Amino acid sequence: MDTSELQQAIHAAYTQLSIEKMKNELESLQVELRNPKLWDDPDKARSINQSVSKLEKRVKFWVSLRQDIDDVVELESLNDSSLAQGINKQIIQIERRYNEARKELVFDGPYDDSDIILSIYAGAGGTDAQDWAEMLSRMYIRYAELNELKTELIESSSGDEAGIKSMTMEIKGGSYLYGKMQAEHGVHRLVRLSPFNSDNLRQTSFARVEIVPKIDKPDMIDIDPTELKIDVYRSGGKGGQSVNTTDSAVRITHQPTGIVVAIQNERSQLQNKETAMTILRSKLAQLQIEQHKDKISELRGPSEQAAWGNQIRNYVLHPYAMVKDARTKVETTNVQSVLDGNITIFIDGYLESKLS
Repeated sequence: MDTSELQQAIHAAYTQLSIEKMKNELESLQVELRNPKLWDDPDKARSINQSVSKLEKRVKFWVSLRQDIDDVVELESLNDSSLAQGINKQIIQIERRYNEARKELVFDGPYDDSDIILSIYAGAGGTDAQDWAEMLSRMYIRYAELNELKTELIESSSGDEAGIKSMTMEIKGGSYLYGKMQAEHGVHRLVRLSPFNSDNLRQTSFARVEIVPKIDKPDMIDIDPTELKIDVYRSGGKGGQSVNTTDSAVRITHQPTGIVVAIQNERSQLQNKETAMTILRSKLAQLQIEQHKDKISELRGPSEQAAWGNQIRNYVLHPYAMVKDARTKVETTNVQSVLDGNITIFIDGYLESKLS
């Protein structure tokens, strides 16, 4: 695009992203941070501090980008040939920065800038599927490490012979984390020579990855308490003195949708209940997004099976090496790199498909 088109595009993005509104919000939060009494509540102070850091980075980027393109347009208007080479370099740099940041334009959902709760469930494929679920778990942990995100394990259930039956972890610290990681929500299919088969036959296995926005504020999702069934039972965690001598584990069932959340982290019953409620609110928020319902009572329970026909991405290790996204057709033959956490090409492809 020429300079004037680039300027128009950047100004349009600046407006669409409500950067001026962000600037005002940032100023208000900075004033709040300067109040010494705020630090009487460390959790609230940390939350505000994190919000300030995110906003500062975003506002600074877009204000700088808009100012840079305006300066270039002004220089071009001088028609000074001696400046042409420098101006062209600046335009190339500005366009590169804009093209990288324009993905933010797809983040218009209410929870797109939220941290996430990521769960993995082994599907069809027996022991291979449970091993595949653990491989995916490692992949996302490595992705978080590569992108300087923080992870916290919430729950994990070991497989009978190998791998995991399921696991849930929180990932936090990134901008538009939920908006980006929606690219991973769905069934993932693995094809390989099975290490658990004595004949070393090719095996297809499935695992379901669930990405939900972390909703830790009760007022964000209105849940009718009468629709909840809460069970308390003895935790099945590690033994030891004074461990698991009380019924601290909590299982919450949301009866209209059938969603069940069980937490047993060897902590207090109250902590387990709070964690379970956070995950339940998060799952209901995801269902609302998928089913376009205004009321929680109108939601239907999730029905997608981790089996053939539902996969969003195929990981093939034999008879050839390839990872291919079924939605965007983005592919790579460097399977090991993907399993080591380099999944950005698939996330970018997903975001680009939403922009087009």
